[in-house]
Amino acid sequence: MNWALGLWVVLQGLTLLGVLNYWRHLPVDRQEEAPEGVVVLLSVRDDWDGGAELIARLKAQTARFRLVIATSGDCAAAEALGASEGDWVQIVRAGVASEEGQKVHKLRAALRALAPEDRYLVFVDADIEPPVRLVGRLLFPLVRGKADIVTGYRLLLPERNVVAALVGAVEMQLATLPRAASATMPWGGAMALTRETAERLDLDAALAGRLSDDMAIGLAGWRAKLRLRPVRDLLVASPLEGLGAIAFGVRQYRHIVTNSVGMWLIAGAVIGAQALGWVWALGWGGWSAVAVGYVAAVGRALVRRRIIAGVVEPGQAAAARRSLWWDVLAPFVVCWAHWGMQLVAACSRRIRWGGFDYWVKGGEVVRMRRAG
Repeated sequence: MNWALGLWVVLQGLTLLGVLNYWRHLPVDRQEEAPEGVVVLLSVRDDWDGGAELIARLKAQTARFRLVIATSGDCAAAEALGASEGDWVQIVRAGVASEEGQKVHKLRAALRALAPEDRYLVFVDADIEPPVRLVGRLLFPLVRGKADIVTGYRLLLPERNVVAALVGAVEMQLATLPRAASATMPWGGAMALTRETAERLDLDAALAGRLSDDMAIGLAGWRAKLRLRPVRDLLVASPLEGLGAIAFGVRQYRHIVTNSVGMWLIAGAVIGAQALGWVWALGWGGWSAVAVGYVAAVGRALVRRRIIAGVVEPGQAAAARRSLWWDVLAPFVVCWAHWGMQLVAACSRRIRWGGFDYWVKGGEVVRMRRAG
């Protein structure tokens, strides 16, 4: 029993040290760049409402850019925005995909519509609440020649719903992992690269037939031995509704397992060790093992609270903190839910996303249909 408890102490200590490492490496001097030739690429669904808050936040960015909104050609809100804001907004109508993800299809159309003077490409999602420094921070490592692909990461803002808060707690485990360039996968909700890098990767070809834009770009970057750099202070707020929250979590891991089984196996092994460790602690470890788990969980929650406060706005921080209660009150449930999502994700190759069902193999769409 002593060796098991010792192993449990080490495991819990490592999880706490990982979060402390993230906090310790948060940039203090958050430098930005605002070069010429920046284009922001945004893919939207046909039912997009115009994203008044998103557009206001993009207008407030410290770096100037041209906004390219990619649609299927049937988004009234995008057309209205293009008509009223034509001095900085361009609408690209991609049509409906037949053998690739609809988002990828739209982004490929946007890439083909780039102007000769577009030198820096920034990708954002329609459901984010970006800080005013987002574009400038993403551009800084590119302009200074410190990276080839730069990325932020999502910080979920769960609504007042226990399931949404639980999924937020699961995602918080990923958001506050130590970041290293050699182990970074870009997130398509806040990502940037130079035009030169896009051409080096032949980005249009790299995305062709794919479902996940960021997985395709990240894997292509790894294969080309590019420098992928995370910006730790860019945990970008992204609201999460309770309805469909579990499906969201499973979908994220299904993107991983259908693109890289090896990556999924590593993630599953790490979370599985935690999940099974909690089974032992609660079933056979005794009060000392449970106490160790809870002390580490509270420590992680306190450090994550500091991280959240340092990277997002006060209102966003209040919503993000709803997830921390799960790690304080029932950290074992967070681990079990996380591992469960990973395991369920591996049970099917079908991904429902954006109104379509996709069947994916090796990252490529082999069949698709509109969701019924």
